[in-house]
Amino acid sequence: MRSTSRWRLAVAAGLSSLALLTAGCGTTTQAASGGGQQTVAKDDLVLVLSVINTTNPYMASMIEGAKSLSKQLGVPLKVVDSGGSSQQEISQIQAILAEGKKVALVSNTVASADAVPIINSVKQAGGYGVIWWNKPDDFTPEQVGDNFVAFQLHSGVDAGECTGKNLAESMGGKGNIVVFPGVLDSTISQQRVAGLKEALKAYPDIKILEERPANWDQQVGFKEAQGMIAKYGDQINGVWTADDAMMLGAIQAFDNAGTTSSVKFAGEGLYPPTIELMQKPGSTITAETFHRGYMASAIGLLTAYEAATGKLDVAKMTPEQRQGIFKIGCVTPSNLADYTKYDADVDGWVKDLIASGPFDAEPVPVVGAGPVKMPSE
Repeated sequence: MRSTSRWRLAVAAGLSSLALLTAGCGTTTQAASGGGQQTVAKDDLVLVLSVINTTNPYMASMIEGAKSLSKQLGVPLKVVDSGGSSQQEISQIQAILAEGKKVALVSNTVASADAVPIINSVKQAGGYGVIWWNKPDDFTPEQVGDNFVAFQLHSGVDAGECTGKNLAESMGGKGNIVVFPGVLDSTISQQRVAGLKEALKAYPDIKILEERPANWDQQVGFKEAQGMIAKYGDQINGVWTADDAMMLGAIQAFDNAGTTSSVKFAGEGLYPPTIELMQKPGSTITAETFHRGYMASAIGLLTAYEAATGKLDVAKMTPEQRQGIFKIGCVTPSNLADYTKYDADVDGWVKDLIASGPFDAEPVPVVGAGPVKMPSE
């Protein structure tokens, strides 16, 4: 359950007071740049990963990447399981700050607004933080200062354009599709749908029959797809979903109806069950994207770690580094193996990341500076 605005304000104030008490803990020295950045001795540092839950495959992947980075850097890691609760998320981070060590933190926030008390508390405690995916648009690293090192994400618009184009091509440029966003008030869902519609401008003979949000949920995707099948029947030639959970549910519904072989599918995220389906002969999954939780967490934590230890001079970071849009892989059955190879050696990928730095690691280097620009109508 989401916490109230009043609660958040109270927690933010409490964390600010706590952070002032803890700001003197740990060993710090003035950075060579002479600015506000303070370096932290490695022995006084702890890595912190905050995730929405520990059951979602993407979140589990984030934890895997963080553990690998922690082991290879030789710095301890604490994982905050928010359990889908802003209150739990912030209170657990508060408890870690109270322990006294400086933190290098990355958070996949439960709610966008949570970024504000989290980052402000980390700043006042002398730590360094990175936010992935969600924050208020008017709360920027440049506005906060060196301790809010970076905001990082993959472009939903790029994802939607990728899957939209490849779905259209697989349909021969004509036919009817149904669309499953995540939830209507989700920024990333809005971006992905906007990218789809931008791609379809080049295919005027493809019509969207209907859009039905399916809550990022496989069972909801199944039920909504059943309703679409009952309403439109064999008019449906393609299915586009804003993530793989909804697509997998839709495929189940079309399987039950016996029409899967005549319909093309596009999803997002390349989940393990999707990989298995795409590897089967005659698979009708034609368009996917590749990004990984272990990549996001390792990139974010390495960014915060390098700022904390002084390897990164935050004042000299480019806009692309402070509000980084990272490349997203555009996947079809023909290039699937080019991406799945990374999953076979997570530790090896993290080792390469440490060597290259957080902004240049393949297949997800920084490709632009945020915020993500929505396509024009």
